[in-house]
Amino acid sequence: MKKNIAIIMGGYSSEYKISLKSGNVVYNNLDKSKYNAYRIHIFKDKWVYVDDTNNEYNIDKNDFSVMVSDSKITFDCVFNAIHGSPGEDGYMQGYFELIGMPHTSCSMYQAALTFNKRDLLATLKPFNIKMAESYYLNLGDTINEDEIVDKVGLPCFVKANKAGSSFGVSKVYKKEELKAAIDNSFKEDNEIIIEEFLDGTEVSVGVISFKGETIVLPITEIVSENDFFDYAAKYEGKSQEITPARISEEYANKVRHEAKKIYTILGMTGFSRSEFIFKNDAPYLLEINTVPGLTTESILPQQAAEAGITISELFDNTIEEAFKD
Repeated sequence: MKKNIAIIMGGYSSEYKISLKSGNVVYNNLDKSKYNAYRIHIFKDKWVYVDDTNNEYNIDKNDFSVMVSDSKITFDCVFNAIHGSPGEDGYMQGYFELIGMPHTSCSMYQAALTFNKRDLLATLKPFNIKMAESYYLNLGDTINEDEIVDKVGLPCFVKANKAGSSFGVSKVYKKEELKAAIDNSFKEDNEIIIEEFLDGTEVSVGVISFKGETIVLPITEIVSENDFFDYAAKYEGKSQEITPARISEEYANKVRHEAKKIYTILGMTGFSRSEFIFKNDAPYLLEINTVPGLTTESILPQQAAEAGITISELFDNTIEEAFKD
């Protein structure tokens, strides 16, 4: 009997358009002989099932079911394609865990931890994971520009602490540019992180649970046409994403080891995609994505294809893994 799969997409953050694209890629590539796929849009003002003619049906949040033509549809598993809040920060995971619904992403705690860059770095520091020098600010704090520059140097990156897809990120070259960059980051979050600029090769490493095993996918090298790997570089073709990365086997082994070590330390399940920059022959962690982009342009599907895993196999496997948890 075919399983009913709810593909959740949208969300409450600036990333909702990318999430809708990811969700539709999942919808179009799920094995229709095994699954009945349903597109579920999650927005602040509505949770709705959207059928193929764009009719909307309200989701009953008591048990995550939907009534269509006087018939109640329930789901066997949720495929999480929400980037940002509430799909990547733990809220949806907590809700599904409370109602006993299998889902494809990591658990609530891991999602909340990895979504908060500051908390993630603090958690991993005792495990000797290398990371950039950083400075923290909360909304309302006094901004001491000299102190910031003394701590992280110039150029530096000003980032929203809890945001993805490079929303709320600026590269700052002069002390005088800090205030505008900080204001930009506070549009996305009330906490920000300011990090030193690491000048080196940037790579992205996917780690997934595949057929019961934790595997590291082929590494992608990021070469941005822009000043850094910003939104345009990620989604508008303003970058080269080279898989496999043009790095030595020594570098590849080092970054594979770190990515898998982090996945294991954090007790991850499902997808993860970690970003690193090499400095002094060592990989420095930038961030981790637990609901990475799943569009045809996205890095994780590119890496899976290089490993000989089709996009349908990738999605099918993550559903099968969700049923095991």
